[in-house]
Amino acid sequence: MLPSTARSLREGLIKAPDPGSQFLWGINGSACLRDLARGSRLGGLSSKLSGRSVVLATRDQLTTALALIELDGTARRLTLCPPELSLEQLSSIAKDADSDTFVSECVQPEQSTGDWIRINFHSDQVSNLEDPPDRYSTEWVLLTSGTSTRPKLVLHNLASLTAAISHHEDPSVPMVWGTFYNICRYGGLQILLRTVLGGASLVLSGVEEPPGDYLARLSRHHVTHLLGTPTHWRRALMSPRASDITPRYVRLSGEVADQSILNSLRLFYPSAVIAHAFASTEAGVALTVNDGLEGFPASLLGDAGGDVRLKVEHGSLHVRSAGTAVRYLGSGVAGIRDQKDFVDTGDAVELRDGRYYFLGRVSGVINVGGLKVHPEEVETVINQHPKVEMSLVRAKKNPITGSIVVADIVLKKYDRQRSTVDEEAAVKSEISQMCRAALMTYKVPVTVNIVPALPVGATGKVIRRG
Repeated sequence: MLPSTARSLREGLIKAPDPGSQFLWGINGSACLRDLARGSRLGGLSSKLSGRSVVLATRDQLTTALALIELDGTARRLTLCPPELSLEQLSSIAKDADSDTFVSECVQPEQSTGDWIRINFHSDQVSNLEDPPDRYSTEWVLLTSGTSTRPKLVLHNLASLTAAISHHEDPSVPMVWGTFYNICRYGGLQILLRTVLGGASLVLSGVEEPPGDYLARLSRHHVTHLLGTPTHWRRALMSPRASDITPRYVRLSGEVADQSILNSLRLFYPSAVIAHAFASTEAGVALTVNDGLEGFPASLLGDAGGDVRLKVEHGSLHVRSAGTAVRYLGSGVAGIRDQKDFVDTGDAVELRDGRYYFLGRVSGVINVGGLKVHPEEVETVINQHPKVEMSLVRAKKNPITGSIVVADIVLKKYDRQRSTVDEEAAVKSEISQMCRAALMTYKVPVTVNIVPALPVGATGKVIRRG
């Protein structure tokens, strides 16, 4: 039984099955879950921070994981900050989160305000943890992962964060998880919680670690379950190291999973379950699809399994579940739920032949003379071309229509190395023909550019700019 009802991560870890044989592997060290159940690898951090509101700003993911396990139930509030944030951004977040303490492995910057506690990972030392004088139902604050807007601060608790976690696997079969996500973000944190509470192992990626290096480490630790965004997976499949792993389970989330990437993963890992999920920092995990097809069956509307309910209003997916966040933090921010406790995800969907397909973010549409174009819908068509590795559809200003549609594409490595000017022109022409055959005229890219790479953010998503 998965101890997801535990009052804190460490309590859940103590109750987890067989913690002695499970590990967290980081890029520069490792920690046995059994050791974490009885003591600290950070020098007794919790004794200094009982009842405090803490901003956790660490670069090393293993250090982050150890701090979360130790501080949950001890700190009043934990705010998880991705490593790419500047000091100015951290200060603003601390103000909105009502935090008085920064925890980091970095030296305190001269311009910082508030208490700054520097921590170090002790690779060969475990200090016993004493029970704190007070136990807290620690509040967890996560940042939304939007690529074009200022992130919001989303308040969760351990119950909402673990609402979607279940344990159906045979405990006698070793499970080693991996994720390209950073565990300070919702998607990565879900995998850490599943690992800690479920008695599995986890291989953590390093900040700015090349995909090939991470795949090599995943291979050494015999990864069985691996997760990332479609962009993560496209970049991973470009690496020669992609063939070093033989996962049993592969999952995509965070972006629209089109049929092209699902088919590529099926060909590359024929023995694996290929799944894609929809989740958001606010709504939690809404659905998981395991049939190898893009979109999701219309039958999932209403009761989607567990305590999750789905509905579509005005073309946007709405979710109600126990995994929904408590509220936003900061001034001038609207509530998360509507009057019926549903969250409007802001993701547009369209019903076709009994199946809903994701079109993209409602807020990300391109306005072409008053007509709406979802970039992801066009990219789904472009990515079907056999020579295309990935694509980005964007708006370009136009004095007549306001905007026109432009596509940037990256060719697969083999085709990129061998392509000539004439061959590239042929690819562009073929893509234009594919778009004209599948899309309304105003959605067809006016220009197709072949580029060496696309901008990818720290979230593992393609950066979309107007």
